[in-house]
Amino acid sequence: MYRKVDPTPNPPSNFDLPFEGQLADDNRWVIMAKLIPWSEFEAEYALNFSVDMGAPAKSFRMALGALIIKERLGTSDRETIEQIRENPYLQYFIGMTTYSSQAPFDSSMFVHFRQRIGVNLVNKINEKMVKEQTEVPGEVVEKKSSQINEPKNQGKLILDATCAPADIKYPTDLGLLNQAREHTEKIIDALHTQIQSPVKKKPKTYRNTARKEYLKIAKNRKPSRKVRRKGIKKQLQYIKRNLAHIDEMGQLQLLSKSDYKKLLVATEVYRQQLSMYEKKEQSIQDRIVSLTQPHIRPIVRGKAGKSVEFGAKLSASCRNGYVFLDRISWDNFNESVDLKRQVEEFKRFTGFYPESIHVDRIYRTRDNRAWCKERGIRMSGPPLGRPPTNISKSTKKQAQLDERIRNSIEGKFGEAKRRFSLGRVMAKLSNTSQTTIAITFLVMNLSALLRQAFWLFCVYFRTNSFVQVFCLY
Repeated sequence: MYRKVDPTPNPPSNFDLPFEGQLADDNRWVIMAKLIPWSEFEAEYALNFSVDMGAPAKSFRMALGALIIKERLGTSDRETIEQIRENPYLQYFIGMTTYSSQAPFDSSMFVHFRQRIGVNLVNKINEKMVKEQTEVPGEVVEKKSSQINEPKNQGKLILDATCAPADIKYPTDLGLLNQAREHTEKIIDALHTQIQSPVKKKPKTYRNTARKEYLKIAKNRKPSRKVRRKGIKKQLQYIKRNLAHIDEMGQLQLLSKSDYKKLLVATEVYRQQLSMYEKKEQSIQDRIVSLTQPHIRPIVRGKAGKSVEFGAKLSASCRNGYVFLDRISWDNFNESVDLKRQVEEFKRFTGFYPESIHVDRIYRTRDNRAWCKERGIRMSGPPLGRPPTNISKSTKKQAQLDERIRNSIEGKFGEAKRRFSLGRVMAKLSNTSQTTIAITFLVMNLSALLRQAFWLFCVYFRTNSFVQVFCLY
């Protein structure tokens, strides 16, 4: 059940403190609370709950605010709760009206918050927040007066894609098979305990022998290809025997949901690894690289030091210094096919097409070039065909300027991975990981707006101080 609460931030002076004093208006959390459009998306969040059944749920501002605090501070779920308990500004940010030393909710609620606030809702909040804070007041009237004529292209659009690595160890075929074998052994133990038949004996799994054979190869620093292949064959045989025992035991309905899911994943890993072993191949479609997170796929990037990354691939756009998440997928994709849709999103957001698009080589296809040319959009990069022998200085200067502009989105990706959690996504589920990635871009834009608000405050403070000093003389 969801009870509607007015999420509009109250003045910080109305926040009750058990000691003397009040919250400062220029605090960063007070300013950020005013930047987020809480009330406009509360109704969409309330659709996750029943109108008259169930316990009252936490408010939308508390759920989203807690996720923003966690991403902004870079803390774990439990540490975030401790920070909220100790800091009255954080309690004000999530919508509390009185300071309390008690935890507002349990740390396990973060998983539910990420599931209820999906990636689409976070993207809507991100776009609405940036639009409200950057829109010029007289801009709407000018657009209405010029509806007859198509507006001229304005602004710059920067596009790029990256990968958000998940928190898994580097997968190997032998290691995955060893984990799958251990999962099947635990399932056999669970079924034998629940069946409790004195007649049937527990099936033999030879787990100690299988473990020793795995460690014999795993501890070897550089095992040969022949040794690895022999070890993979043995692990496949152990898993095949365990799966046969599970079929004979039956009664899979006695398993818990987690054990049943592990059984399905282990069966699929066995099928994929057996197929690659028999065909002597190194790849297969929809390859599983983690038994605990089977949705993760290998993303081939071809970069120095990291030829393959394991996580979600995302396509993003940068508009006027703000980054927006346009597409996210666990499967690899060609980001050049998103260019047209991203340009149309830019037009929907601003009301006109961009004057120029700054992209890398993979976006510069013939189809994309022709589509941009029809709309009067200049695409960065050299033209198709053989390069001319004599290149003018203006052309070189324009190419250097385009590359500098395109580097801004690379800097945004670097900030997201070093300063925030995009460098290693700690969420385990598919939907919660996507929400975490979307929250990262929301917090990045919120930080940019906060820096802009702080700069305006400093300019205002200095101007007023100068006027007061001038009046004294």
